[in-house]
Amino acid sequence: MASSTGSPAPEARRRRTRSRHAASGRAPAHRRRQWIPPQHGAWAMLLVPYLAGLLTAGFSWPALPLLVTWIAGYLLSYYALLSVKTRRLSRFRRQVLVYGGTAAAAGAVVLLMRPELLVFAPIFATALLVNGLFAARRDDRALLNGLVSVAAATLIVPVVAMVAGESPWTANEVVAITFLYFAGTVLFVKSCIRERDSARLFGASVGFHAGAAALAAWLNPVYALPFTWYLARAVVLRRRRYSAKQIGIIEVASSVLLLAAVAATT
Repeated sequence: MASSTGSPAPEARRRRTRSRHAASGRAPAHRRRQWIPPQHGAWAMLLVPYLAGLLTAGFSWPALPLLVTWIAGYLLSYYALLSVKTRRLSRFRRQVLVYGGTAAAAGAVVLLMRPELLVFAPIFATALLVNGLFAARRDDRALLNGLVSVAAATLIVPVVAMVAGESPWTANEVVAITFLYFAGTVLFVKSCIRERDSARLFGASVGFHAGAAALAAWLNPVYALPFTWYLARAVVLRRRRYSAKQIGIIEVASSVLLLAAVAATT
C-alpha cells in the first residue's frame, strides 16, 4: 500500500530493508551499533598504544589476554557511559554484562601472571570517573574529556611493558610520544570537523603541534619526521575541509607512521 505522496509505506520500506540485509548477510546498522560502537577513531587509540608497547618491550603470551581485556574494557566503558548519558541502563544491560564478564575473565588471567599491574587500577578508575562525570553532563565530547581518554589509552604502553617482564619506566619515551600524537589528533580532528570555524581552536591545535614536534625531536631525532607531518596536517588540511571519512584515512596513515618511528627507535 502506498502513502498519499506516492512513496512506499513505512512498513513496506522496512520489509525491503530487512530483505536486502538478509540477502547481503549483513546486520542492519542499528543492530551492529548495539554491540560495536560507531567510533572508528577509538580503535586506533586502543590498538596503536598497545602495539607501540609490544614494539618497545617485546611480546609475551600474557599480552594476548591483556588485549582481550583492553578491548572488552573499552566496549564495557562505552556502553556503561552511554547508559549514564542516556539514563537508560536497562537498554544497555546486555552489553555491560557481556563485555564486563569478558573483561573480568581475561583480566583475571593477566593479573594471575602479573599481580603488580594492580598499581594501575586507581589511575584507570580515576579516568573512568572523569569520563562518567562528563557523560552525566552529556558533555562527553568536551576537549578535557578527550584528553583524559587519551591519557588513559596511553597508559597501556607501560602495562604492556610490565606484562613482558620489563620495568614500566623503560617505556617513558614511547608513552610521551604516543600521548603527544593522540592529544594532537583530538585537537586536529575537532578543528577539522565539529569546530572547524573556531579560529581559537585552530590556533591551539597549531601551537600544540609545534610544541609537540619540538619536544619529540628533542626526545629522539627519529620522531622529527612524523611530528613534522603532524604539524603540517594541522596547518594545511583543516583549510581544505575534508570529510570525516577522509580525515579518518589520513589518521590511519599517521598512526602507521608513528608505529614505524617507534619501531625504528627500538
